[in-house]
Amino acid sequence: MDFSVFLYRDDILWITAFTLGGLSFALGPILIVYLFMPLKTRQVLKKRDQFIECGMEPIGDSWIRYGIVFYLYALIFLAFDVDVLFLFPVALAYNDEMFVIRDFIEIILFVGILSLAVVYAWIKGVFKWERKTYHRP
Repeated sequence: MDFSVFLYRDDILWITAFTLGGLSFALGPILIVYLFMPLKTRQVLKKRDQFIECGMEPIGDSWIRYGIVFYLYALIFLAFDVDVLFLFPVALAYNDEMFVIRDFIEIILFVGILSLAVVYAWIKGVFKWERKTYHRP
């Protein structure tokens, strides 16, 4: 008697169960939102073409100017954030007692090169928060 038919049937049942579970997790939230959303609320007062964010009506124009300082801060934050993430595996990988001094010097060099980015930004005046006024017509 060949029992391989029964084994394949169990595999197909597991694959089907996991596929249906994945689809329910993917499509379930969409279905719940569709079932519980208020209908025809955008047609009140002819606001169908109005942009809505977080359910609040916008105040003023959406095209405002942000200072470049915000973007530079974000780039510096990302650089240090990613580099700190690199330091955790380095600290775990460099635990051989024979090369402690060499590994410590490598980490100091790595952090030193990172610090050069901050020094460069400081020299360029990135960290100066000068209030700028824009003349509007």
